[in-house]
Amino acid sequence: MFRDTAAQDRVIAAAPGWRRRLPWIVVTAAAVLLLAMALPAARRTLTAEATATLARLNVATVERGDFVRDIAADGRVVAAVSPTLYAAAGGTVTLKVQAGDRVERDAVIAVIDSPELSNRLAQERAQLAALDIDWQRAKLAARRQQMTVQEAVDRAEVDRKTAAREVERSRKAYEQGAYSELQVLRNEDALEKAAFALNRAREDLALEPEQIRFDVESKKLARDRQQLLVADLSRQVDALALRAPVSGQIGQLLIAERASVARDAPLLTVVDLSRLELEIKVAESFARDLAPGIPAQISNAGRQWPGEISAVSPEVVAGQVAARVRFAGDVPEGLRQNQRLSARVLLDEKKNVLTVSRGPFLDAGAGRVAYVIRGDVAERVSIETGATSLNKVEILTGLDAGDRIVISGTDDFNGAQRVVLH
Repeated sequence: MFRDTAAQDRVIAAAPGWRRRLPWIVVTAAAVLLLAMALPAARRTLTAEATATLARLNVATVERGDFVRDIAADGRVVAAVSPTLYAAAGGTVTLKVQAGDRVERDAVIAVIDSPELSNRLAQERAQLAALDIDWQRAKLAARRQQMTVQEAVDRAEVDRKTAAREVERSRKAYEQGAYSELQVLRNEDALEKAAFALNRAREDLALEPEQIRFDVESKKLARDRQQLLVADLSRQVDALALRAPVSGQIGQLLIAERASVARDAPLLTVVDLSRLELEIKVAESFARDLAPGIPAQISNAGRQWPGEISAVSPEVVAGQVAARVRFAGDVPEGLRQNQRLSARVLLDEKKNVLTVSRGPFLDAGAGRVAYVIRGDVAERVSIETGATSLNKVEILTGLDAGDRIVISGTDDFNGAQRVVLH
């Protein structure tokens, strides 16, 4: 007989039912735990419209504090006063200076030779002398005429007296029978005529000064008119010697030496180096905020100078507006025309306001939308923005201090209301 394994067998008692289900209980509990942990994330994922990587986004925190609204721009140094001299008349120009020469105010820097203008001045001066002589002759003739009229009055007075005596004598003779009555009447008529002639002479004497004044005044007015013409021509001849309108430096020579030019032709420029300004160009959107007197800060190579807006161009060129910034104090030494400098224009300053760093979100949402990060979800909220500066934007409503918002990288959100960040 063969031996079997009966001697090796051992009777094992049956295990309770809960032990047989323990592995399944453990697996089920673990699954429930994992499901509970994944449920919020799954819920967020299911309710979100998009996902994004947080590392690729630029996030900024909303802060409360002071807000300075400013504009930064690069510009070039230009002369505030840089007049161009023009030819007062046609002729040949002789230059007395060269480009770059320093000149003082009223110094002769060029001379125009104009024979035509000089000859005309000589002719008009001769005409003035002739009219002056006519005026003097008129005054002399007026005095002579006054004497003639006065003499006529005196003669008429003598004739009246003579006629009066003759009447008196004839009456006495008539009373004595020596004269006839007809002779007496003739003498009385002669007296009446003499009286009439005297009255007429006196009237002429009274009117003569006014007539004489008119004659003399007309001659004087003609002479004065000619004198004004000569003065104007003299001014034009004097203007042929071009003088520096300001103290400074000769800029650009627009003609060659001994060049023949026409009237009003540009000749040269004079630069006033003591009055330099900075010409900047700013975006059209800031143009309405610029005005003369707004403070600014000019800087170069670590140095800063206070300044202010002196002028703003009324036209827009290529989406930009040109403005001038002048130094508030003395012009720094060593500056040259067309030198590049930087300017910072301070438009506004506010205290205790909400601000956040400026970013593309401002343009993407037209300043009305922002994505606020809450946990691992970026939610789209409506906001209202105020003033903007170079690196900050004012928040009026929709956000609170401490909120974190996405300021760049929202292009891939496609306007989603909720975006899961991972």
